Amino acid sequence: MLFHVLMDVNIPDDLPQAEAADIIAREKAYSQDLQTSGKWRHIWRIVGQYANYSVFDVKDNAELHEILSGLPLFKFMDIEVTPLVRHPSAVREDDS
Repeated sequence: MLFHVLMDVNIPDDLPQAEAADIIAREKAYSQDLQTSGKWRHIWRIVGQYANYSVFDVKDNAELHEILSGLPLFKFMDIEVTPLVRHPSAVREDDS
């Protein structure tokens, strides 16, 4: 199943810089592992914001929830999830 996910990150200003840097480094490694596995298919930064639009390719809602809740920055995020289905007018055969 494909899901479009908006992630808006709001790290508190009073979080110690070293702690924030550690969380961000763990987030990067976690997300890159998911990208390499093909579960996190696309990620785009939203210009001027600490936010991104992403596309996940996972088995079901439960797997997506597990992935998102495992993000090191999860507790600092507002997340919106939209399930996707193939559009009947699409000319491509794959879901890329």
